[in-house]
Amino acid sequence: MRRWWVWLVVAALLGGMAAAMVTTAVRQTPTIDEPVYVATAVVYTEQHSLRYNPEHPPLGKLIVAAGLAFTGAHLDPDFRGNQTALGRRLLYESGHDPHRLMLAARLPVIALTLLFGLVVFLFARDLTNPVGGLLACALYAFSPDVVAHGSLATLDVPAAGFLLTSVWLLWRATERPALHLALAGAALGAACATKASMLVAVPVLLALAAWRGGRRRWWLAGVFAAAAVAVVWASYLAVDPQLRWTPPPNLPAVPGLRGLALDLLPFPRAYADGMRIQLGFEDRTYGGFLFGREYRGSLWYYLPAAVLVKTPLGALALWAAGAVTLLAVRRLRPAAPFVLAPAAVLSVAAVFGARDYGTRYVIVLPMFLAVAAAAVVLLRWRWAPAAAAALAGFVAVSSALTFPHYLPYANEAFGGPARTSRHLHDSNVDWGQDLGLLAAHLREHYPGEPVWLVYKGAGSPAWYGLPTDDPTRVPPGRVRGLLVVSDSRVARPGAKLAALLRDADEIDDVGHSITIFRR
Repeated sequence: MRRWWVWLVVAALLGGMAAAMVTTAVRQTPTIDEPVYVATAVVYTEQHSLRYNPEHPPLGKLIVAAGLAFTGAHLDPDFRGNQTALGRRLLYESGHDPHRLMLAARLPVIALTLLFGLVVFLFARDLTNPVGGLLACALYAFSPDVVAHGSLATLDVPAAGFLLTSVWLLWRATERPALHLALAGAALGAACATKASMLVAVPVLLALAAWRGGRRRWWLAGVFAAAAVAVVWASYLAVDPQLRWTPPPNLPAVPGLRGLALDLLPFPRAYADGMRIQLGFEDRTYGGFLFGREYRGSLWYYLPAAVLVKTPLGALALWAAGAVTLLAVRRLRPAAPFVLAPAAVLSVAAVFGARDYGTRYVIVLPMFLAVAAAAVVLLRWRWAPAAAAALAGFVAVSSALTFPHYLPYANEAFGGPARTSRHLHDSNVDWGQDLGLLAAHLREHYPGEPVWLVYKGAGSPAWYGLPTDDPTRVPPGRVRGLLVVSDSRVARPGAKLAALLRDADEIDDVGHSITIFRR
């Protein structure tokens, strides 16, 4: 293939992805996590304080802050509420336009997501050939999970993308190893400075760095590690050059080996304390919902099941074929630890986490396994190219059919996005993203009808002209007309809401994330 044709196809794939993400970003109300990150970004740039959202390192929020730089976003420095109230204050109580602020905050993440798509193409091309690169790029560009979370001002896609970039640079370290290992370390540092959960993959990448270093492996591995540590420190110093940090009064104690490991981290004290907060979250018991069953605690098979529901069927087939090919074809076998090991380690850690909330915890999979899928183009089976092209086309069609509602995507085997809420909840389906769409839908289709709203999200119903009275706090006989319920609350309703729903008829839905009943 002529080189310019290859780049034209890459541009078309990523251009289509950009259009899908921007359209999604414009339509969606702030999801549950976004207001905290956006408001914290404003505090970083205005007040140079690390006191809000310490459970996550600063880099992802600094990226979000880049989009807010020209919006005039401002917060009162005397505000002393918690981080949830801080987000609400910025978006709905400070005179700002929340739609404008959220789009500005989301655009840098969208830009990064597109750059990571380029990394997917280059990594797969380096392993196979340009056709393999295009196949990987297509799987990435049409991944509903990547489009959904790459459209939000959150941390999952940036952290996973930086990790992927680090692994790709490690793979290229046979050429100019000092430069590539230093850049790979910087990318790993960026991943760890975005989400501390990326630390799980550090031992794997250190081993890969030592391997790629050849005879100078220990010196070059040291360069790799030093670059990673430097980026983490730089992210904290960018917020506050004096590193003023006061541990929160309710900081969890972490005894034993975990606490010792935190004390030995070569990072700022605020980083270690943020991990203590996260470990405190992991020690709690949460509720979950899987295939129509509500439960307490966590299930080890929750994330594998959720991935099966929320991944296009063609992608599942190509992921599996690519992983097997990496292990089976001798020429590709050296690449298997680079492509498969980091994703496997992070996925196993997420599987045994305490929070069964969504496939965003394993967003590394559609990135790394898209690269793995490229391996199928090297198979000598006669029908391999046609089969790969057909499966990629199936992925594209399945993804296009869910536009612009990517967050509640489910593949055809599980009924599509209209039935995702029957199987999963929370950020797999309903993360509070459709409150604005609901307001417009009610005005158009149900003008003047009484509305009772049970909403789970970070948006402000009053700002959108929606009622704020809680139907579970009044006598059931008063709840007449439209009962509008977020699907995450339908999945786990509680006794009072369940009683109201038993006497209601389902009549409509909004964005496959909010259901409208009539009582």
